[in-house]
Amino acid sequence: MKDHHSTRPEAPMTHVFSDETHRNLLSRIPQCTGREIADWLRTVDEGPSLFRFEEKVSWLRGEHDLAYGHAKAIVHEYDLRRAARKLG
Repeated sequence: MKDHHSTRPEAPMTHVFSDETHRNLLSRIPQCTGREIADWLRTVDEGPSLFRFEEKVSWLRGEHDLAYGHAKAIVHEYDLRRAARKLG
């Protein structure tokens, strides 16, 4: 049997949520954390220079005691906005 592994690069880790799930998580973060999304995005921006998605998520969780889903949604939003700035 032939091995059918793809030689394409893996999709970025930031694409793990559907858009709807991402929006729902973001909408709950201010109520759950007491901080607005813009504040969390600033926190990521001013935090350590981590490159990998999961490193940023782990840092947010450890440093700010966030739930995994919230940390992931914040980093995903940060990456989306950073990419939009580069394109704009």
